[in-house]
Amino acid sequence: MGRDEGRPERLAARRPIRSYRDLLAWQKAMDLLELVYRLTLRLPSREAFGLAGQLRRAVVSVPGNIAEGHGRLHRGDFVRHLAIARGSLLEVETYLLALVWIGYVPEVDAEPALATCDEVSRLIAGLLKSLGELRFHGPRR
Repeated sequence: MGRDEGRPERLAARRPIRSYRDLLAWQKAMDLLELVYRLTLRLPSREAFGLAGQLRRAVVSVPGNIAEGHGRLHRGDFVRHLAIARGSLLEVETYLLALVWIGYVPEVDAEPALATCDEVSRLIAGLLKSLGELRFHGPRR
């Protein structure tokens, strides 16, 4: 199967959302999943059930929760699943930073995944805002 087979066409300006696969947040979360899986393949084999496993489980949870929430019948369920996806996303970011911190991955190699984390975070925040549920804007200074 080719790299783009099975992937939904990227959303153009304001097309109707018929499926979770039409959500740009889900599409970008899947891009993040691919980046993370490719990065974890380069980790030492002793990390297969450690940090690499934790990272993979967390990154799968992001698009999974976006999809599950979209498939629920109530707006509140979608909001709750978006919040869970956001939490998993922050977990992914933390694990990526840990890989750099302990020297398993150079920062330059983690940067594409970290940048995609930022993008997915903004997209989830946009969905929450559109649903009238964005209440937390980060820590107060």
